[in-house]
Amino acid sequence: MSGDGADERDVLYPRATGVLFGHTEAEQALLESYQSGRIPHAWLIGGPPGIGKATLAYRLARFVLAHPDPKAPAVQQTTSLTVDADNPVARRIAAQAQGDLLVLERVINEQTGKLYTVIRVDDVRRSVSFFGSTAGEGGWRIAIVDAVDDLQREGANALLKILEEPPARTLLLLVSHAPGRELPTIRSRCRRLLLRPLDAADVVRAIAAATGRGADEPEVQDAAAAADGSVARALGFLDGPALALRKRVLELFAQLPNPDPRALHALGDALGGNEPQTLAAFMDLVNGWLSARLDGDIKQKPRVARVAAAWEKVNRAAADVETYNLERKPLVFAVFGLLAEAAKV
Repeated sequence: MSGDGADERDVLYPRATGVLFGHTEAEQALLESYQSGRIPHAWLIGGPPGIGKATLAYRLARFVLAHPDPKAPAVQQTTSLTVDADNPVARRIAAQAQGDLLVLERVINEQTGKLYTVIRVDDVRRSVSFFGSTAGEGGWRIAIVDAVDDLQREGANALLKILEEPPARTLLLLVSHAPGRELPTIRSRCRRLLLRPLDAADVVRAIAAATGRGADEPEVQDAAAAADGSVARALGFLDGPALALRKRVLELFAQLPNPDPRALHALGDALGGNEPQTLAAFMDLVNGWLSARLDGDIKQKPRVARVAAAWEKVNRAAADVETYNLERKPLVFAVFGLLAEAAKV
């Protein structure tokens, strides 16, 4: 872990965080690449949701913009990407006011008050003018895509144009929850950096930092143990019903490709209502299951193709349920039907 004394905003909002839990080797790989003066212009930072990928991306962006000369003594002598919270660059990034940093992410739809289900193509196209503009005093222009999984094909193609002909002193940091399903043309133009799920001890420390609760509290320990290395998931599990939901879903995963229809009905009933957190928790588990199979079976092309297709379909269906306030039980049956197909050897 880097840094101490994190508040809840530090842990939950990557652009403001001064701490990184775990991922020491990945951070060192980025630092050494920058210190060499030959850092690749594009990085695909992959791994399951909620483990710190965006935090690491912001950490690198903050460091490069605060220290634009990779051969400066301060850069060559440091052992981490830490930037003091009072540094002007850190303060501007936290306030979303750093002109040399472009962040592409889902934004609020002003008409519905909800997040768009995808990163809008028009927002991606802004990157063309961003990288074509004159950089600030440090000379670097950096874009973070959080997450590239949220791009539609048109958006991915627009991003590809930048990847193919990047201007000098450019960094593109692509966060991905399932790098195995990204377009091959994007993957081939990026240096891949895969992050592992956090150790339970790091998850406990992150929960304690985010919530102010004691690291030795049984609820904190249980949530960390059930979270499969994801801080975001662990925070959701602090709510008792979320742990019960996880148990139901994992039991159904274990039954694939032939889940018990009665158990599916029971899960659909448990997901009833309009609470967005419940649907999000369910989809987090589903995407975690799919992500593990995308990365673990990358050499088995037919199966990877089935898993990638299932990812696309289940997330589109979940987005429709959220957007149009549809019944959730049909979603449960649809999702597990697709998972059953993906689970076949």
